[in-house]
Amino acid sequence: MSDRYAQVIGTPPGRFVARRVGLPRPAPLERWRPGAPLVSGRVLLGAAPGGWLAEPAARVLASAGVRAATTPDRPLREAAAAAGLDAALHNRRTAGEETFKALVFDATGIADSTRLVELQGFFHPEVPHLEPSGRVVVLGTPPANCGGGRAATAQRALEGFTRALAKELGRGSTAQLVLVEPGGEDEIESTLRFLLSPRSAYVSGQVVLVGPAVAAGEVDWKRPLAGRTALVTGAARGIGEAIAETLSRDGGNVVALDVPAQSAQLREVADRLGGDAFELDVTAPDAPAAVAERFSEGIDVVVHNAGVTRDRTLAKMPADRWTELMEINLSSEERINDALLDAGVLRPNGRIVCVSSVSGIAGNAGQTNYSTSKAGVIGMVEALAPVVAERGVTINAVAPGFIETQMTSRMPFALREAGRRMNSLSQGGLPVDVAEAIAWFAGSGSGSLNGNVVRVCGQSLIGA
Repeated sequence: MSDRYAQVIGTPPGRFVARRVGLPRPAPLERWRPGAPLVSGRVLLGAAPGGWLAEPAARVLASAGVRAATTPDRPLREAAAAAGLDAALHNRRTAGEETFKALVFDATGIADSTRLVELQGFFHPEVPHLEPSGRVVVLGTPPANCGGGRAATAQRALEGFTRALAKELGRGSTAQLVLVEPGGEDEIESTLRFLLSPRSAYVSGQVVLVGPAVAAGEVDWKRPLAGRTALVTGAARGIGEAIAETLSRDGGNVVALDVPAQSAQLREVADRLGGDAFELDVTAPDAPAAVAERFSEGIDVVVHNAGVTRDRTLAKMPADRWTELMEINLSSEERINDALLDAGVLRPNGRIVCVSSVSGIAGNAGQTNYSTSKAGVIGMVEALAPVVAERGVTINAVAPGFIETQMTSRMPFALREAGRRMNSLSQGGLPVDVAEAIAWFAGSGSGSLNGNVVRVCGQSLIGA
């Protein structure tokens, strides 16, 4: 569905009125297209003294072939050279109006609150020169891994800084915090590639935890799902269809699952992608066994996307309306996971990716059943993460906010406009935005991501 407000505000008269009245001004978001570079401009790398992630970050930038520059700090320059990064020297005092597409800052060296000023020192002169749809990534250490109260305090403060900066950037730009556990320093490539690229267009203000790899494998960054089999539930339309398309684009062999009532649409999607259609009601008593049998020779990726809404206030919510939704959105996923794990068909370096919702984080009036189910999905991810890690498998979730779909197009006008504007990007996301985040988690290079819940919501102001 088209966003007419954004179209009007994008005209010269619309921009003038928006500035004068103080209306939200959504900027066009840059999204990835096949053949496009990972980053369409230059990346500036900076670091606080004493950090330990500048060299790994420089290796990623070198591997990705991006054009890069560093600040003049000698240890940083030496780390970049050791990583094989051919980086230009950048000094804002002499660089004039030089611009950057992305800013990456290693903040792991900030071990005391008095040194948080390092953030101001790096970002203050550079943020005004960040290009539209720019990216900011701050690298830190999980407070639990700091080994001291002052360091833990300073590293926890990075979250407030990053979330606030994300709300200030404007022009379609985003900011994220990546916390890297000891042993995860060589596992940040998948995450940096995603967050620096247009694939993360509708992800902002998020905290991502990177740990040691649960399992490792060869990675083709152009086709990170090459040779891998992926099951996508609820794949006949909407977000599920976009997920199937994106996983197929990245080289996956997609099995598209949906209920028999969606047979025609499901087969059209599967045929178009060169995949297989799997007609199944995931709530049927024999569904878990049927899924395990269908993939008896092994499966690499399971995407739990099937879901419904059955909105009504709790005072008017009959038991069957509650139970039907809970079966589809949560209980069926638990049973299918159990069946796949019991059968041992999830291959090493396998992935389970679940679709939660910001409603499961912040709650939503008239959606006690839906919010309960989506919070339960997050609980399932947190509970299963250490269990599946023992098998060389990861589990993560995405939590979409307002996404432009057939369902949201039927919302009352006022609610729809509120959903679109109440986020830092002042617009709704697209199904492909959810799909890109799922493809990131599903990729063969994402074995260091386990137990994460990342919101795809443009940094929604609700539950932020």
